[in-house]
Amino acid sequence: MRELIRRIDAATPPGRDRAVDGLRAFAILGVVLGHWLVTALVADSGTIRGAGPLQRMPQLAPVSWVFQTLAVFFLVGGEVAARGHAAARAGGATYGQWVGARMARLFRPVAALLVVWALAGGAMLSSGVEWGTARTLCRLAVAPLWFLLVFAALTAATPLVAKVHPLWPLAAVLHVDLIRFGGLGGPDWLPWVNEAAGWMVPYCLGAAWARGALRSRRTGWTLLCGGVAATAVLVLGAGYPAAMVGVPGAEVSNLAPPTLAAVCFGLAQCGAALLLLGPLRRVLRRPAVWAAVALVNLSAMTVFLWHQTAMMAVTSLGLLAGRPLPGLHTVPDGAAWVITRIIWLPVFAVALLACWAAFHAYEQGGRGRGGGSLVVCGQRPARTAACRCPKSTK
Repeated sequence: MRELIRRIDAATPPGRDRAVDGLRAFAILGVVLGHWLVTALVADSGTIRGAGPLQRMPQLAPVSWVFQTLAVFFLVGGEVAARGHAAARAGGATYGQWVGARMARLFRPVAALLVVWALAGGAMLSSGVEWGTARTLCRLAVAPLWFLLVFAALTAATPLVAKVHPLWPLAAVLHVDLIRFGGLGGPDWLPWVNEAAGWMVPYCLGAAWARGALRSRRTGWTLLCGGVAATAVLVLGAGYPAAMVGVPGAEVSNLAPPTLAAVCFGLAQCGAALLLLGPLRRVLRRPAVWAAVALVNLSAMTVFLWHQTAMMAVTSLGLLAGRPLPGLHTVPDGAAWVITRIIWLPVFAVALLACWAAFHAYEQGGRGRGGGSLVVCGQRPARTAACRCPKSTK
């Protein structure tokens, strides 16, 4: 282990901004832990149905403020894509070569997930598993793909999106919400404009970061304080939900599609991320910490795509006990469930490690001219026996 840590640290170019990788790892792990904490599968009369602790324990809404980290991921994604596209052009690569390499890196592991769950769904139904159970499990497995589709669209549009000021998509979200919640009518599809516009806000901030903007601490504090203040006003005064994730049965979700409250909360997260760049750079000079972050980044897509599968595998195997296990199959309705769910987290992590061992090769296989990796590599990556990152164009 020490040798691996030493090799990763020694192979990392001095000019690499390790804080970018640190933010990406934080964002991915936040999403994973958040899903494991707010998603429950309840065994009931021979079937498995989805449930959420926030539905019965709304006082836990602040948990979603910590683990809903998608805005940070889009911030980093915008920075990496804008910087990578500029470097690809400077190196003579065409747009098609650049975007083709990035899309291949994204959708190769997605194809593996879809094939596995198509087979799993068919096997469940043919073996007599109740339709509602099979539907619940398959929907949970593929739920992360909505995010990847938005991310892929923004990535493909980087040459255009990188020129857009973040205030424009923010204004679009504001107008959609005014029509949506102000009783002004509007077509049924209108709220879904926010699915692109909402995540375009942090993505455009990332592109601005790549151009050299957002460097001052004043900018970070403005985003943080302004985002917190706006979110508080919207939640306390305008009736937006306090939870920054979807809650089963809720009339309004802050994420499906993103609301103005979710976008303002994301701005606060982006401000906090920018303010943490300095401390992160200092912490990540430590070889052991940097090695851990580098390895998470190398497997970011695998971790993201398979974390729900890992949780469901543990839940399904737990049924062999012959009775509902607390925190795994029971209704999330109290502190006892929360405590036992936290105890289950290491077991989910072991299952995810097994998924990683089986499927990470689909993520590591992509190499391409003018692109590098979509999620893992945004700058000049370390090349080691354990870290087979494609050569970056930055």
